[in-house]
Amino acid sequence: MLGLDGLGWMRRVKIQQRRGQTVCCGKQLHEYQVIGRRLPSEQEPTPKLFRMRIFAPNEIVAKSRYWYFLSKLHKAKRANGEIVSVNEIFESDALKVKNFGIWLRYDSRSGTHNMYKEYRETTRAAAVETCYQDMAARHRARFSSVQIIRVATVKASDVRRPYIQQLIQPNLKFPLPHRVQRPATKAARSLLIAQRPSTFY
Repeated sequence: MLGLDGLGWMRRVKIQQRRGQTVCCGKQLHEYQVIGRRLPSEQEPTPKLFRMRIFAPNEIVAKSRYWYFLSKLHKAKRANGEIVSVNEIFESDALKVKNFGIWLRYDSRSGTHNMYKEYRETTRAAAVETCYQDMAARHRARFSSVQIIRVATVKASDVRRPYIQQLIQPNLKFPLPHRVQRPATKAARSLLIAQRPSTFY
């Protein structure tokens, strides 16, 4: 049985889906730049700064993912480190559709796998959201088991995947074979007409 919090979360997700917003883990993803370092010590009075780009629904999750990746890459953790700054990164041309290539690794039931995927979206955060949903649908991969390694804009000539190549054709057309002619107003609508309507052109 779902409690009141679960029902409220489901209601918010349905509202966001009706508005056309993509939902990942119940919330929309953002891109953050997180900079952190080890705490200063006598051996290292000015520690080295480590910067990462993290995709997360909020700053709290972004900081948590930052420490997770930093502990894997360097000998540093939250107990002996500090966050210097957290900034959200916004897309400069968010109204233009671009091709994005995403390098990732994910943990499945049998092991850890590397993968490269391509998506057509307007922003990097939207492409990563689509990637998370795609991985959940095709590979049953949870949000916590998918690790984004790199996100880059790909030129049309460098696109590898056929499902993206078919969308970047110069003379791309979407035919409308079945068109239903409807009256302009409700008063002009009639219950009986003399001819059978033709909906194919």
